[in-house]
Amino acid sequence: MGAIGGSAGVSRAPVASVRSRWTVGAFALLLPLPLFLLVSYGIPFLGVVSWSVTLPEPGLANYVQLTTDPSVQRVLLRTFRICVAVTLVAVTAAYLLAYVYVRSSQRLRLLIELCVLLPFWISVLIRAFGWLALLRSNGFLNTWLMSLGAIDAPLMMVRNEIGVVIGMVHFMIPFAVFPIAASLRQLDERVLLAARGLGASRLRSFWTVLLPMTAPGILGATLIVFVFALGFFITPAILGGGRAVMAAEYAYLQMFQTAQWGLGAALAVVLIAVVAILVALLLRVIRIEKLAG
Repeated sequence: MGAIGGSAGVSRAPVASVRSRWTVGAFALLLPLPLFLLVSYGIPFLGVVSWSVTLPEPGLANYVQLTTDPSVQRVLLRTFRICVAVTLVAVTAAYLLAYVYVRSSQRLRLLIELCVLLPFWISVLIRAFGWLALLRSNGFLNTWLMSLGAIDAPLMMVRNEIGVVIGMVHFMIPFAVFPIAASLRQLDERVLLAARGLGASRLRSFWTVLLPMTAPGILGATLIVFVFALGFFITPAILGGGRAVMAAEYAYLQMFQTAQWGLGAALAVVLIAVVAILVALLLRVIRIEKLAG
């Protein structure tokens, strides 16, 4: 017995040593990435924070202006309104698309995958100009509707919040599909069958069983879309035409057109702080769901 125990102890030691070396090696391979992120993002962010409290003079005047200036308040309110609208529409459309994807045939799944992945291969700038050509007063959509006699005058779908929401929703749907589809794949079909067997209708099964069980994916998609929408710049600038300025575009205008670097930097710091809080909330929710099994 002693010989057996001794041989087991000897055999475990090399295994522990190999695991330790593997852990050190993996850490060494991963270390350049956080260092690169620290140098590329952390140091410039500290510079932006410094601008926000030193330009044009030291103090917190820029942050006070964010809370008191009516023009800044309008931009922040518009940003929040557009982000909420985009999140609601994009997550709803993504849920329907993910539901069809999970429950469809293999051929239809390939088609949906192509439709979801194709936008990632097209530049956001090209997509924004594509929507501009489609939605403007003399664009394809208005021309077609007027030729059919459906409308007498062109619809105003650009240079306003409507065009911005349409373009941003088109960009955000693919990002919302993935977490929702992951939740739907993990769903136990026997639970839905049991609900139907107990007499629940399709609508009641959806509200009381399917929707609560996929809530983590919905919440993850909601936070992802909202965080991305907060920092959107190109699509609002092109489709908004200067009449639906959001926070990111406003910060750019303050820095590079009005030379108010301190105010633009303060707005950028606030946006990054909000994004950090939302990301921390997302990680917290995911951790809670994992602990709950």
